[in-house]
Amino acid sequence: MKSISSSELRERIAMNDPSLVILDVRQPEEREVQKIDGDTLFIPLGELPHRIDELAEFKDKELIIYCRSGNRSGQACMFLEQQGFTHTVNLVGGMLKWS
Repeated sequence: MKSISSSELRERIAMNDPSLVILDVRQPEEREVQKIDGDTLFIPLGELPHRIDELAEFKDKELIIYCRSGNRSGQACMFLEQQGFTHTVNLVGGMLKWS
């Protein structure tokens, strides 16, 4: 699994990278407190196996995944890779490093 730092992701967001796809795998209450601008997808980790079809169009695209600390997003990356996703990227440190 690849990883990206908060500063690298901030740069990509600032450049308005059209290929940027960001997935938040936190719980709804966590998302209400803070989120990354520009994120387009929200599927809590526990729902991911049941909602994987929502990500089908991103199977061969870079998918940057984040959570609170990087643990759940790491799990999401591993799960998605097992399902054939080829370019999952974990945000190192998650929202703890973002803020």
